[in-house]
Amino acid sequence: MKRILVTGATGFIGARAVAHLLAKGYDVYAAGHTPPQDSRIKFHTADVLNIGAMRAAVETIQATHLLHLAWNVTPGHYWKAPDNLDWVSATLHLARAFVSAGGQRAVFAGTCAEYLWGPSRFYEMQTPCAPASLYGTAKDALHRLLTAYALETGLSIGWGRIFFLYGPGEKPGRLVGDAIKALSAAQLFPASHGNQMRDFLHVDDVGAAFAALVDSDVQGPVNIGSGKAVPVRAILEKIAEETGHAECLRLGERPLPATEPPIIEADTGRLTQDVGFCPRYDLAAGLADTIAQWRQRDDPRAG
Repeated sequence: MKRILVTGATGFIGARAVAHLLAKGYDVYAAGHTPPQDSRIKFHTADVLNIGAMRAAVETIQATHLLHLAWNVTPGHYWKAPDNLDWVSATLHLARAFVSAGGQRAVFAGTCAEYLWGPSRFYEMQTPCAPASLYGTAKDALHRLLTAYALETGLSIGWGRIFFLYGPGEKPGRLVGDAIKALSAAQLFPASHGNQMRDFLHVDDVGAAFAALVDSDVQGPVNIGSGKAVPVRAILEKIAEETGHAECLRLGERPLPATEPPIIEADTGRLTQDVGFCPRYDLAAGLADTIAQWRQRDDPRAG
């Protein structure tokens, strides 16, 4: 049985990725602050930013595989957060400890923010990386360092560049979850004009894509998206329609920063052809699932 260490295993993506790894037969270990609810996961209490604690956990677990998802992704904060530098350092130490313990295959979470904004479609092997934020720069630099380190050590590395995601359990401050919460309660939801196009993928598909990338031998960057950008306004209008409060959606009442690119769309050729992954949800089904689970969560009669 393949043994995998997962960081961020209780997070938005991590909880889904772990479920798919278990379904693939992996022996799953998690390291972090919060124990997963699934009793099949072996848990080690360790702050990922605590280099010594993580090294000890890695040496104890002796995993063959690593999925590193933990990072500061607090909405509205992480783009400029100084601790992006701490996460780069901690990840490099984690990779070294993993190799020293005999690890063979490691997959890390990257971001579409590594790319140069401007092209209408982003290709892993063609589109240049020129990040416009500290977060994107940290991820891009980390990817370059890990790639060079892998060449020296023989470590197999996959790098999943996440585009936009949504789904049940979103933290406040994220577009889809905030819109569902406000519009379900018949509260006004001011938004930009919404003509900017973004590539959204349901979080369960994002988790499944990471599990598939771990289980493959594909190396280098792989875009994790739907492969089809849609206008943000179409997403908001669908939520307004499903919740029955279209009158509360106020498009055009919030300014859109001039630096926002008109379109961000992933080319998913590597994900579908090389990794062999296809999403379960299209946008309509994914939004319906998210709204349904939101209603169930807020229904006092549920459970």
